[in-house]
Amino acid sequence: MDFQPTEEQGDLRAGVRDLLEGRYGREALRASVDGADAGAPVVDRALWRELGEAGFFALRLPESEGGVGLGLAEAVLVFEEAGRVLLPGPLVATHLAAGVVPGAAEGTAVVTACDLGAGLGGGLVAYAGEADAVLGVEGVPAGSPVRSADPLTPLHRVPSYADVSYGAEHRSVGALLTAALQVGSALRTVELAVRYAGEREQFGQPIGAFQAVKHLCARMLVRAEVARTAVYAAAVTSDDGEIAAAKLLADEAAVLGARDCLQVHGGMGFTWEADVHLHLKRAWVRAEQWRTAGEAEELLAAELLGSAAV
Repeated sequence: MDFQPTEEQGDLRAGVRDLLEGRYGREALRASVDGADAGAPVVDRALWRELGEAGFFALRLPESEGGVGLGLAEAVLVFEEAGRVLLPGPLVATHLAAGVVPGAAEGTAVVTACDLGAGLGGGLVAYAGEADAVLGVEGVPAGSPVRSADPLTPLHRVPSYADVSYGAEHRSVGALLTAALQVGSALRTVELAVRYAGEREQFGQPIGAFQAVKHLCARMLVRAEVARTAVYAAAVTSDDGEIAAAKLLADEAAVLGARDCLQVHGGMGFTWEADVHLHLKRAWVRAEQWRTAGEAEELLAAELLGSAAV
């Protein structure tokens, strides 16, 4: 089955890419990191409203309710582009809150969720200090700030996840959209690695001419494309098992891809002058959001056992 986007979907993705690169290019990313280091808010409220006006959060909301009326297939394309530029903020939660939390669809409200798994200690909520609401929870629970691996994903530890009521469907869609963010990041690190390999010279020739570097870049591309195909397929079928598999593949592509990209960059990749480490840190955090590797593996194992018993 061909899971390539249609012409209309391709136009949608191109439009979103133009918007995000125009409003959140590399300079804006670096400014966000510098601002977060100085204690400034991470979420750009003006950009958040622009995304709302463009239909980013209301993409799957029915037209009768003021939304765009599209589906998961279009949503994963949009989120892939957001992952590509490392756009910070609780994008998935606010998207899921459209039509449920006032202001979410329009981008006038920032909505987060209790989506971080036990791999990061449990009880952690991203952007709690900047959110107007928490999906499925009354009010915004008070918590204490926790140092995050990613400077653009501030975390707060809250007492418990009691009374979270957004349900299994939201968790599944949240996992798929997070996987799309991971795919966007994975594809971007392929671009960064290939570009650097073509520019950096050693022994009188670009390092991309060396077989070891070629293999790293090729391996990154294969992982990213396999993950992208899995995400697109899961968006078409909406099957929970396929979504779990897509999240596993996307997490691996983003994390291992960023590590390989660091290897291609050498010591430069670990410095603040390069963006590679930011992709790795965001990938680590996203791997613990909505559905962890352990949760995905348990779901897939249960499906396999169920199939074998039939």
